[in-house]
Amino acid sequence: MTRSLRIAMAQIDLLVGDLDGNARRVVETAEHARDTLGAQLVVFPELTLCGYPPEDLLLRPGFIRETEQALARVKAAVHGIDLVVGFAQQTPEGLYNAAALLRNGEQVAVYHKHELPNYSVFDEKRYFVPGHAPCVVEVAGVAVGITICEDIWHSGPARLAQQAGAQLLLNLNASPYHREKGREREEVLAQRVGETGLPVVYVNLVGGQDELVFDGESLVMGGDGQLCRRSPAFTDGVYCVDFQCEADGVARALPGEICPPLGEAESVYRALVLGVRDYIEKNRFPGAVIGLSGGIDSALTLSVAVDAIGAERVEAVMMPSRYTMDMSLEDAHAEAKALGVEYHVLPIEPAFQSFLQILHDEFTGRQPDTTEENIQARCRAVILMAISNKKGKVVLSTGNKSEVAVGYCTLYGDMAGGFDVLKDVPKTLVYRLAEYRNGIAPVIPRRVIERPPSAELAPGQKDSDSLPPYEILDAILQMYVEQDRSEEEIVAAGYDKATVERIVRLVNRNEYKRRQAAPGVRITRRAFGRDRRYPITSGYDRD
Repeated sequence: MTRSLRIAMAQIDLLVGDLDGNARRVVETAEHARDTLGAQLVVFPELTLCGYPPEDLLLRPGFIRETEQALARVKAAVHGIDLVVGFAQQTPEGLYNAAALLRNGEQVAVYHKHELPNYSVFDEKRYFVPGHAPCVVEVAGVAVGITICEDIWHSGPARLAQQAGAQLLLNLNASPYHREKGREREEVLAQRVGETGLPVVYVNLVGGQDELVFDGESLVMGGDGQLCRRSPAFTDGVYCVDFQCEADGVARALPGEICPPLGEAESVYRALVLGVRDYIEKNRFPGAVIGLSGGIDSALTLSVAVDAIGAERVEAVMMPSRYTMDMSLEDAHAEAKALGVEYHVLPIEPAFQSFLQILHDEFTGRQPDTTEENIQARCRAVILMAISNKKGKVVLSTGNKSEVAVGYCTLYGDMAGGFDVLKDVPKTLVYRLAEYRNGIAPVIPRRVIERPPSAELAPGQKDSDSLPPYEILDAILQMYVEQDRSEEEIVAAGYDKATVERIVRLVNRNEYKRRQAAPGVRITRRAFGRDRRYPITSGYDRD
């Protein structure tokens, strides 16, 4: 006898801590999956009700109680379809990262996550205790094994489910995006399928949460290792997969739509757009304001902001100084016009002169240096923050990862803001993203992409006066920051010893700046902030 099972993958955007709102979304999604899509089972992402990552909200007893109440409301509200919902469950043994199967007002089964990640952006061992038992439950006559996120990256949980009689595996995820993450996931699923022979339904969260972006791209891999379904990346939606279970007990996934993977530039750009949109929307900012310099970083930031929340909610401010070139003014105006944003020119010369006058006696006998350059940057920050205070808009800062890494930025100046769009984007990738965005519509002037980058805080200033070419700088930073390679290893890879030593020294000495930087979208394997956490005060001066 052939049994059929339609599973709906709820790849949805949830808000951390919004227990009521998330519960309502679960109920609405389940009803849609039942009534419109004809699904018998709907699977939600990891920690559905509280959102991911809830961080130290999990330490509040009241939050855990309210999570249990939200689960009870969902359980009572939905009938006629089975749900697998993630939540935090308090027990006498401790707090579990859990998933419950709900059916017609009853909690039929509950699974406790076995593998608790405690690396990179994850610190689940701070909050949860690990589970040990498999969870296999029958849905429409098919034995379904439940696992959660990190479980699928290890052999044990899937093997236990298989031994307990599972015919297919469900995996609830809150798997954050970084470049190449989609390929890594598919390789891991193929390993689990190869070990167990069981198909896997991989349901992933979508949306931005502070620095993290979850790309969705939920997957179904058949027991033969063939991909049967790939949902679109960075898109909120519910996507179905059909299974048939024959008399031999094997659950076979029927072919479905396999959305092609995105190219690197497109995936990073869409991650930035989603991260900015959700940061602004979830924190209820009415809009964004950006200091537009005529350079490539601010041009790309403006493009991302407009694509995220619409031109009508974005304001661009050009703040020229005595060192601003005419072409910077022209290009900034062209960018603002092309994107259709509100645009103002507010010169900083009067403020700069006032500061120099106030500090005249303090500076007597000392030659101009980076101090005067930084004053200009801080004049601009005061203007942007004043606009933010008056209008409620969030300031989007524009520093890229290369600059932030070596401290080529001004604390309380161009670093000021509520969110740094390009914080984890190396400068060389900034150029590629600009070209990608211009391929959609030409909004960044060609001259901005081709001219040598400059902070324009001193006469004739260029970034290359202070830094090696970005192609070299970014390669060194990738090895040192993201791969933890030593100076000796980087030099052995073909880079100049003195240059490597200088870059390493700059990275190490500017931790204090990064600790005070705005959050920004994580798109690499190792971002500053949640990923890379180094002491500010340290006697360790080697690599």
